[in-house]
Amino acid sequence: MVVVDFHTHAGLVENLQQWFVQRFSEIHKKDMTEILNYYSTPAGRSELLAESGADYQVILAEMTTTGSVTNEFVAGLCRQAPGTIPFANLNLSMDGRPAATLEYCVKELGCRGLKMQPTYQHFYPNEPSYYPIWARAEELGIPVMFHTGSSVFPGAKAKYGQPILLDDLAVDFPDLKIIMAHSGRGFWYQEAFFLARNRPNVYMEVSGLPPKKLLNYFPDLERIADKVIFGSDWPEVTSIRDNINQIKALPISEAAKEKILGKNALKVLGMEG
Repeated sequence: MVVVDFHTHAGLVENLQQWFVQRFSEIHKKDMTEILNYYSTPAGRSELLAESGADYQVILAEMTTTGSVTNEFVAGLCRQAPGTIPFANLNLSMDGRPAATLEYCVKELGCRGLKMQPTYQHFYPNEPSYYPIWARAEELGIPVMFHTGSSVFPGAKAKYGQPILLDDLAVDFPDLKIIMAHSGRGFWYQEAFFLARNRPNVYMEVSGLPPKKLLNYFPDLERIADKVIFGSDWPEVTSIRDNINQIKALPISEAAKEKILGKNALKVLGMEG
C-alpha cells in the first residue's frame, strides 16, 4: 500500500510567528524549537518521512498570519529530501502578477501544486478577479488545495472557508483538480461531502480531523472513497504514523483504505503507474 501524506508543514522557527511555535510545543508537550528547525532540513525531513510510515509527503509553502515559509524554501528543501513534494503558495495582497508567479513556481521551482488559505488570506476563491490564477493552474495541470472550514488561528475568518464557494471553480474549470483541505471542518462537513460526491474534479482532504472519527463526520465515507485524500497536518499532530494506522483500522474495505491513503493522491499528482 503506497501512502501519501498530502498535508505537512515546514519552516525555520525564525520565520514563524512565536505563538505558532508555542502552539506546537503545547501539542507535542515539549519545546519544539530545535525539532522544527531540524525537520526543516533535508536530513531531518527525510527522517520524519521514514518515521511516519508514508512513502511521499507534500510540504506546503505559506505566507500568512502564521509566518513566512517561501516557495523557494520549500522547493529547495524538497529537492534535497527524496519523497517530498513541494506545493506553492501565493501572497495575493502583495503579488501583482500571481498567475505568472504560479507559473514560475511550477516551471522553475518544480512545485507540483498550489495551496491557498482563504480563511487567512481573506478572499473568496470564486471572485472573478482570481480566475486567471485558477485558469493558469488548470493549464499547468496542477491541483489547487484550499483551506476549508474554520480555524482557531488569530485573524482567521471562517466565512471565506465555505466549501460551496469552490463549486463555481469546479464548474468553470472542469479540468482543474480542486482539493478541500480539512473537508469543511466544523460547519460544513456535509457540504464538502456533497461537492466531492457530485463534482468529478473536487476532492476532500481530511487533515486536521481525527481519523478514528471520520465515519462520525462522514458515515458514507466509503461511498466516495475515490474522492478522499489523507493528510496529517504535521506538526499539528504528534504522530503521523498513528494517524495512518487509525485510517487502516477503520471498518471500511481495504480497497477504500488504499485509495484514501495513497492512490487518490497519486492520481491527483499525476504519479500513477
